[in-house]
Amino acid sequence: MRQLKLYVALMSTDPSAPATFAIRPSLFAFAIFYGGMVCIAGVLGNKQVALGPLAVEAGIFAFLLLVITSSAVAELHGRDTANKLVLIGFVPLIASLLLTLTVLAVPASPEMDPARLSAFNTIMEGTPRIWLGGIIAYGISTLLNVTIFTRLKREGGRLLWFRSGVASVLSQIVDTLLFISIAFYGVFPIGELLAGQMLAKVVLSLVLVPPLIYLFVGLGRRLDQAAD
Repeated sequence: MRQLKLYVALMSTDPSAPATFAIRPSLFAFAIFYGGMVCIAGVLGNKQVALGPLAVEAGIFAFLLLVITSSAVAELHGRDTANKLVLIGFVPLIASLLLTLTVLAVPASPEMDPARLSAFNTIMEGTPRIWLGGIIAYGISTLLNVTIFTRLKREGGRLLWFRSGVASVLSQIVDTLLFISIAFYGVFPIGELLAGQMLAKVVLSLVLVPPLIYLFVGLGRRLDQAAD
């Protein structure tokens, strides 16, 4: 059987005998994709998009892809692997945050267009509450998504579209409650913002997640079969 393998040399009594870890191609591909979506979600969230009568921050599209990817990994490789993927996602998330803070602290070139600099600072700057809310909401909601998705499967649920849709809807509600409450409570009334964001995210979860989960799981199986 041919597998995509990552060879890692570990300290042992025999330095010439490195330990070998095998990772399935689907997990390798999904992990790279997942890390990219973790980093871009916060940047996209600076734009509000109109979906008919609903308004939602554009970061939801990257976040839904995180939900779909973690669910696909849970379906193909189990809950423990999916949970590890979510936890490892904190690495690029925090690293990108620290890098952003570093770049903002470095003086800009005097030759840089002031309008462009102002736009950059507006997009990239954020309050500590917003950063904290994003990190907490990401971790809890994505782990909750994996938990609900796999629990429904263990209880006899065979319908992939149903499990993914329910898990996504519930995790999106929790994500919205956590993020908006942590980031904006006490700053301005958040009731209408919560209701609008929840409604928009529930609709998107029901419309986008079920078909895309079949696409991701099918792609993952094809990648693994091609390597066998």
